[in-house]
Amino acid sequence: MKLQFERIEPEAGSSFRVIHHTEAEACRVYWHYHPEYEIVYIPAGNGQRRVGTNVARYEGGELVFIGPNLPHLNFSYGKEGQYEEIVVQMRDDFLGQTFLQTPELATVRRLFERAHLGLTFGPHTKQHVGPWLAQLPGQSPFERMLTLLRVLQTLATAQDAQLLHAEGIRFDLNPTEQERFNRVCQYVEQHYAQPVDVRSVADLVSLTVPAFCRYFKRMTHLTFTDFVNEYRVNQARRLLHSARTIADVSQHVGFNNLSHFNKTFRAVTGQTPSTYRKALVGQA
Repeated sequence: MKLQFERIEPEAGSSFRVIHHTEAEACRVYWHYHPEYEIVYIPAGNGQRRVGTNVARYEGGELVFIGPNLPHLNFSYGKEGQYEEIVVQMRDDFLGQTFLQTPELATVRRLFERAHLGLTFGPHTKQHVGPWLAQLPGQSPFERMLTLLRVLQTLATAQDAQLLHAEGIRFDLNPTEQERFNRVCQYVEQHYAQPVDVRSVADLVSLTVPAFCRYFKRMTHLTFTDFVNEYRVNQARRLLHSARTIADVSQHVGFNNLSHFNKTFRAVTGQTPSTYRKALVGQA
């Protein structure tokens, strides 16, 4: 999936942009980046989250704050039918060059700094700020600005914020390395259901195996094997919503040994596949 630049223009009469999607539409861009900060609020539902080197699945809605030039996949990617999403896009100087330098906004300034790594928020903060974000599309420009400031201050002091890069990795947008990493991700997306040979991937990006392993660990703080297994587990979580047997899901995502699948699934999610599926039934 090729990385694309998205050009964003504020709405007329506003210093930032608010978008309200009410269905999963075909988007102009998928794996993309832009210099604006972005808040994404999804009131409910499950889906795929890919921000920088973080590949995961969100459950029960989502609330994230993504910093500038941090590549991310459109949150409606692969979804069909009913879907709701509110997106706020802004520059760090959307209220002036010295906006974030005022002492009253010291915590918000720190929030903007942390957003360079991508932030996701837990259910408490999502329930708190969700109604405010839902009001934005229908508000006047002045009310909208006040609401956004309230949202930013709440996000800045939230206790349930987590970095999407667990080890604080800043995604490198060097064109050569970005293209190299995109080729690796694309290879995993296309071949995760088959045995993945690290030598083939190293050849793909013109590196020796030892050099590739060092490069990949530097980019993601994961070994390539761990990255592939996490990707497989996230695909398995999606399939466990279906009527497929656990053994069938295991084989479909590239695990030929059911015991290894169970062990890896638990290491990634904290649950066995059967426990995860039982929890899904309880939520239905």
